[in-house]
Amino acid sequence: MSASLVEWAPAKINLTLRVLGRRADGYHELESLVAFAELADTLVLQPSDNAALDVSGPFAAASGPVAENLVLKALGALRERVAGLKAGHFVLEKNVPVAAGLGGGSADAAAALRLLARLNGLPLDDPRLASAARATGADVPVCLAPSVRIMRGVGDELSAPLDLPSLPALLVNPGVALATHDVFAKFTAAQAGERPPADVPGTPDAAITFLHAYGNDLTQAAIACVPAVAEVIERLRALPGARLVRMSGSGATCFALFASAGDAAGATRLLTAERKGWWVSATTLGPGRKHP
Repeated sequence: MSASLVEWAPAKINLTLRVLGRRADGYHELESLVAFAELADTLVLQPSDNAALDVSGPFAAASGPVAENLVLKALGALRERVAGLKAGHFVLEKNVPVAAGLGGGSADAAAALRLLARLNGLPLDDPRLASAARATGADVPVCLAPSVRIMRGVGDELSAPLDLPSLPALLVNPGVALATHDVFAKFTAAQAGERPPADVPGTPDAAITFLHAYGNDLTQAAIACVPAVAEVIERLRALPGARLVRMSGSGATCFALFASAGDAAGATRLLTAERKGWWVSATTLGPGRKHP
């Protein structure tokens, strides 16, 4: 029996997000500066003749039917492109909240593609991997090689990796799942920002100052769907040491950036004791974990 292969699937954080317009196919053109968190799902692949998926972890129950999981969708997409693809039994430990604006399902799918590439001797720049990623979901391409990048289009246009200093952060979700299509249904073009992101400064203080010039165009639409998002943002802004507060993706998870990991850890303890129904996690933002 071949040895198991393991990959981390780090949560995706939208440090900025602009909605540039609606396409003829109904999708929206986006522009987003994306980073990744130390927080991650873990995906294991045990090579075998029978493809399968088991899901465990704190958010397993919220992950939906296994047959609809993006891990299996990614496997199917790559099988369509690579003849005789070897696969096996996937085991997913779900640590990232579901429908939370953190790209957890997309990160899982990207991790599956990396595992399959390792098993089949495919380089990560094989165009069939990128094609399978695009076919699986809009956020999967940026998660395929987790790096700080500017993501454009419907997630299919990626900048070269950018140098972002490690940023201590606190992630908070009010315990409410929020579907992306519901948020876009509430979005109006008048809410869109106008300034594209530029190169990110190389020090934490300068990077946080730089990020203050931008925002997340979907914030008000998300609040219209889940008013608790506004409560999370307000409470994060009041935390000692919070330097910048913003919603990630289409919500409902929000984040606060801090000057130090100690400040983030202290804020975590404070908020965890105060808000029992909220999911709270201290982390670091940057290029994301590499595979074990």
